[in-house]
Amino acid sequence: MTTERDALRERLDKATADFDPPFAVVDVAAFDANAASIVRRAAGKPVRVASKSVRCRALVTRALATPGWHGVMSFTLAEAIWLMRSGVTTDALVAYPTADRGALRELAADADLAAAITLMVDAPAQLDLIDSAAPPDHRAELRLCLELDGSWRPFGVHIGVRRSPLHSPAAVGALAATIAGRRGFRLVGLMAYDAQIAGLGDAPPRQALRGAAIRAMQRRSYLDLLSRRGQALAAVREHADVEFFNSGGTGSVAATVADPAVTEVTAGSGLYGPALFDEYRSWHPAPAAFFALAVVRRPTASLATVSGGGWIASGQSVNNRQPVPWLPEGLRLVRAEGAGEVQTPVRGPGAAVLRVGDRVWFRHAKAGELCEHVNELHLVDGDRVVDTVPTYRGEGHAFL
Repeated sequence: MTTERDALRERLDKATADFDPPFAVVDVAAFDANAASIVRRAAGKPVRVASKSVRCRALVTRALATPGWHGVMSFTLAEAIWLMRSGVTTDALVAYPTADRGALRELAADADLAAAITLMVDAPAQLDLIDSAAPPDHRAELRLCLELDGSWRPFGVHIGVRRSPLHSPAAVGALAATIAGRRGFRLVGLMAYDAQIAGLGDAPPRQALRGAAIRAMQRRSYLDLLSRRGQALAAVREHADVEFFNSGGTGSVAATVADPAVTEVTAGSGLYGPALFDEYRSWHPAPAAFFALAVVRRPTASLATVSGGGWIASGQSVNNRQPVPWLPEGLRLVRAEGAGEVQTPVRGPGAAVLRVGDRVWFRHAKAGELCEHVNELHLVDGDRVVDTVPTYRGEGHAFL
């Protein structure tokens, strides 16, 4: 009996029959379905595209064309300026503080850019750096967003990622007061990223007890953040009329929009549906992005070896950061070797049918990092390639 994944493999192979691996594709029907599903989960609040999870101008633009999506969360200031100048967006929030003095001078010298790009800050030292690069007497007013640290700290234990030093609403309010007293800045937004909810799968395979513990942690963390977001917003409003409060990520969209303090959410990984999201209970995006590698060896009857494959995701160096051999079904990495720099062996029932020259289709563990390995993405609709578009790398950009 032909399975859904068998049918996917057949049409991907047919669409790309003339291409030599390695290459990457995006199934546009799955991409569009994921974009629409995220909007439904956002329940009427705008969704901002996390460009680091896409890293392809054409596909950022495609997401923004979906009703309900608005604006970009960029990962560097230089990228935000490029996206603005190329017409991809007129609203860019830079997700992380910047020390790029050249990009700051370019931003400060252009009133149109300054009116459309919002910088992230969490300490007065960042304001000092901006002023040193572009003195306030000689620049346009710059838009700022404060990041409330979204980690959970029960009994002094840190759970989550280490981002902003602004963990308490009082600390957020104090920095808002500092900004209000300095020339050349306007505080327009707040952000809080809940990595321990949005970025942590709550159903790790074959780890039922760990999954239950993660879910319990996430429920308590959510309640903590619900309280702190509301208090932080009230503290900031004593000093500025903010335009937005951004929060969440693909893994927490539905929960985040229930917070009345939040005005918009961010998502990006869910457009591609990478392998890490197989570990979530709340929503499984359709796998939309794949890369193909060629079988070049058959060491044994139960093993096949592909050329390349070591496209490892950032984060902890653990098994779920490795790419997943997806098609044909019934493949797994060899535990003792994993995904290698120049060759990757795979084993399992699916390996027995592979011949030299066949393709193995992989899913990256994360989303946009796939695009750091290829210059272009082939857009597949059904069993046809309907377009080929450059990645950031293909356009000569490596922002980080």
